[in-house]
Amino acid sequence: MLELINVCFTRNNKKILDNINLKIDTNSFIAITGPNGSGKSTLAKIIMGIELPDSGKILFNNIDITNLSIAERAKLGISFAFQQPVKFKGITIYDILKLASSNQKLTKLEAYQILKEVGICGEEYLNRELNNSLSGGELKRIEIATVLLRNSKLNIFDEPEAGIDLWSFNNLINIFKNIHNNLASTTLIITHQERILNIADKIILIKNGKVDYFGENINIVDSICSNCPTKGGCNHECC
Repeated sequence: MLELINVCFTRNNKKILDNINLKIDTNSFIAITGPNGSGKSTLAKIIMGIELPDSGKILFNNIDITNLSIAERAKLGISFAFQQPVKFKGITIYDILKLASSNQKLTKLEAYQILKEVGICGEEYLNRELNNSLSGGELKRIEIATVLLRNSKLNIFDEPEAGIDLWSFNNLINIFKNIHNNLASTTLIITHQERILNIADKIILIKNGKVDYFGENINIVDSICSNCPTKGGCNHECC
C-alpha cells in the first residue's frame, strides 16, 4: 500500500533522510522509533506531503504521490495527526468533527459515538470551543477522532503521547489497541513509548536518517535500549 524508494531529504546542508527504502502492507500497524533527530518526524511529514523529498519516489496504492500536495494526498486516503494538535478559536468540537468527517452530514449522535470511542463524553464536550480550555490529552483525543472520521486508508500519528499526562496516555493506549483491532486501515505511529511499540505488528528503527531495522516486534525494544543508561525506565529519549 505504501512504498518509499531511495527517498532523501536535506535541510541546512544536513542530510535528514538518507536513501530510505520501505514497503508497508495494507492493514498493518507500524511503529517508527529511533533517537531524537534521527529523521522520524521528517519521514512522516514527507509521506503526508508537508515536506517534499529532494530525490526518490513515494508510491501509495501504486500511484506516484511524490510531488502531490497535502490536499491531493488526503483525497487519496492519507490522514495526519500532528504532535501538537491545532487549536481553532471560535470553532466548536462538533464543527471540527463535521469538517473532518467523510460524511458531510454528521449527526450529533454520530459525533457522540466517535467521541465516546476516544474516551470523551459528547454531551459535555460537543459544543465547547477547540481552544486553550482543553487539556493536551483532550486535544489529542479529539484530533484522533477527526482522523478516525475520515475513514482513511493510511493514518499517521506523530508522537501522540507527547505532552499528555499518565491518565490520558493510558487511554491513548486503549484507543490505539481498538484502532489496531477494528479498523481496516494502515496505521503509522512515530513514538518513543515502549507500550506503543509493544502493540505494533512491526517496528521501523531510524538512526542517522537511515532504516536501521524493519521487522517483527521480537526483542527489538530490548535491543533499542541495550545501551540505555536508565536500564528499564527508558522512553527512548536517551537512546
